[in-house]
Amino acid sequence: MFESLTEKLQKVFRRLSNQGKLTEADVNEALREVRIALLEADVHFKVVRDFIARVRERTVGQEVLESLTATQQVIKIVHEELVSLLGDGAEGIRFAPKPPTVILLCGLQGSGKTTTAAKLALWLRKQGRQPLLVAADVHRPAAVQQLKVLGQNLQMPVFAIDNSKEAVRIAHEALQFAVQQGNDVVILDTAGRLHIDGEMMHEVRRVKDATQPNEILLVLDAMTGQDAVRVAEEFHRNLEVDGFILTKLDGDTRGGAAISIRAVVGKPIKFVGIGEKPDALDVFHPDRMAGRILGMGDVLTLIEKAQQTFDQKQVEDLQRKLRQNQFDLTDFLVQMRQMQQMGPLDQLLKMIPGLGSQLKDIQFDPKELKRVEAIILSMTPEERANPHIINASRKRRIARGSGTTVHEVNELLSQFEEMRHMIRELNTLQSGGGKGKRKVRLPFFG
Repeated sequence: MFESLTEKLQKVFRRLSNQGKLTEADVNEALREVRIALLEADVHFKVVRDFIARVRERTVGQEVLESLTATQQVIKIVHEELVSLLGDGAEGIRFAPKPPTVILLCGLQGSGKTTTAAKLALWLRKQGRQPLLVAADVHRPAAVQQLKVLGQNLQMPVFAIDNSKEAVRIAHEALQFAVQQGNDVVILDTAGRLHIDGEMMHEVRRVKDATQPNEILLVLDAMTGQDAVRVAEEFHRNLEVDGFILTKLDGDTRGGAAISIRAVVGKPIKFVGIGEKPDALDVFHPDRMAGRILGMGDVLTLIEKAQQTFDQKQVEDLQRKLRQNQFDLTDFLVQMRQMQQMGPLDQLLKMIPGLGSQLKDIQFDPKELKRVEAIILSMTPEERANPHIINASRKRRIARGSGTTVHEVNELLSQFEEMRHMIRELNTLQSGGGKGKRKVRLPFFG
């Protein structure tokens, strides 16, 4: 995410750090490079112009330039202005005082609108809501069937009228159905086109007039950059949208749409799609996104993902096993599987401050995790609990059963033993013989 932009900005800040005492010329040169980096990232030129002007006004002054931490202050100012550009804070859904809350999703074909409707429904259900998906896209072939399949996979109710070409009728009857069934949120998946046209806008406006939605959210493909901003302007002119959902943000190495859209259109990004899985939809946090763009990591999102994935009882059981030095290969397998549920490992590690640039050229192969899983599953329960009993003949059997080599089995056992040794060392530090006691928390293990 934003890899290209992040790399360029970090290079600018590293050069500033090496300057020692900063001059006005140093700051101006750095801001010129930041300006070029933002333009190359497809950020709207007016947004870049205003952003650079605000940063220059705050940085080119005696108080900053004569400071012993001038570079850090410049970076802090850039971060604050970037947060201000992206939004004042996370903005969620405005729920109706009297249910159901109606959310109208609109957008062009190919933006991921129907998939996003299902992701949003899942997110709402996790918030304790009872959403109803409505198949109101009557133009795209198989759109209704796609939503039905997504709903079935998520065990989510879907309202549809097969073979109907009347989107307004479908939306109107869906609201009556939601009231009868007790659904407190209705998500309307309306039709998109390959491009904006009068017929499309007329139909969406009619659906809007018939349902009086509490939220009109425009779904945009983040990877289209300035095109996404132009589409947002056009939809807002016709519908007065309340906010945006940016999809495919995990594949956007530039960041032009995410950075430009609020400043140009005046409406917030509310959610971002960061993957293909049903739960790959996050609330948009401007401060966290600014930190990621500048290579500062995103620890809060990482913690939230861990809290959503890890069962509290399992965490407590694991903590007890760690304290009693009873952590075995079965526990290791459970933890590995849960970490996989949090998302791709390289994306998770890049949320840790300082690791992003170090991991730039490192490729994480999901097949490696599958190989480790196969090796552990080829062991008997006794071998997983007591790896020290695994002799040469057992290793050969495990290698055959997992489709790996004895060398790979040895490598896994060696790494696991190193980890157990580290845990013993940490437990020793934690106990401290009753004096100088300090608590050590292991990442992902609570």
